[in-house]
Amino acid sequence: MNENKVGASCAVKTFFTDIIYGMLIGIAFIIPGFSGGSIAAILGIYEKLIDAIADIFKNFKKSVLTLLPVAIGMVAGVLALLFPLGWALEAFPIPTVCIFVGLAFGGLFSITDKTKGKPSATNIIALIIPLLFALALSFLPVSADVNLLNLNFGGYVLLFLVGLIGSAALVIPGISGSMLLLILGYYNPIISIATDHLLKGRDIGVSIAVLGTTGAGIVIGFFIISIIMKILLAKCPRGTYFAIIGFIVGSIPTVFISTAKESGLSLGELMPNAWYWIISVLFIIIGFALSFSLILYSKRKENVQNTADEE
Repeated sequence: MNENKVGASCAVKTFFTDIIYGMLIGIAFIIPGFSGGSIAAILGIYEKLIDAIADIFKNFKKSVLTLLPVAIGMVAGVLALLFPLGWALEAFPIPTVCIFVGLAFGGLFSITDKTKGKPSATNIIALIIPLLFALALSFLPVSADVNLLNLNFGGYVLLFLVGLIGSAALVIPGISGSMLLLILGYYNPIISIATDHLLKGRDIGVSIAVLGTTGAGIVIGFFIISIIMKILLAKCPRGTYFAIIGFIVGSIPTVFISTAKESGLSLGELMPNAWYWIISVLFIIIGFALSFSLILYSKRKENVQNTADEE
């Protein structure tokens, strides 16, 4: 009876904890240059989510129960903070993103635990290449916007492939989906199709075709890449986590560069006085403390669960 109570109590705590984690993942999607995958890896639930997504057709009920609280949290986080966070990013962009930079730094300890020991040459390469790739994204020139209202068959095939590429950002930590689509010249046109055409009842047929093709590419790519990541985590977990660290570390300066690009201002204009610098450092510390405390809580919960299982 006591064991049942402990198990039920742990399940309830896990459910609500995963909702909080989901909120943080959802909020990360709003931050320029950041990705929800980074937060999932930092919080230590990345592998669990990848397994659930990859096995959703094999273990449907178990996968849904795993993904449900995270999905609830993501929706709640986006809806609750979309406008306040949007205002903060416009009014105080650098101090705002500093909270998430601190969150990334504090959470790296949860990933480095999985890479203990002397790194091999392969591990170092697995770290450096993703780091340089994530960093390089912010320096790539942005392509001219694509006209999505007059696509031929080849244009729709390309749009589907763009959806596949965009799906990588949903799964791979440290890669920003909005940045990838912006570089390819598809971000603003897709947003425009959704907001200026479909919602206003203009070009409905074309809008549905464009968004449906993009969505199909994203969904299919989402599952394919999740399966690939599951295989990599099973076959070479240490090297995969080195790559994840590289993506996350490389994305940290990208967050600042992306924020400056989107605001159209220089760093001097974004940080006009000493108070901005003080607040930014303070927010980094707050973000660090938040993610580090979440990691400690997760480890403590895991130890309690392991002790209960042994008994």
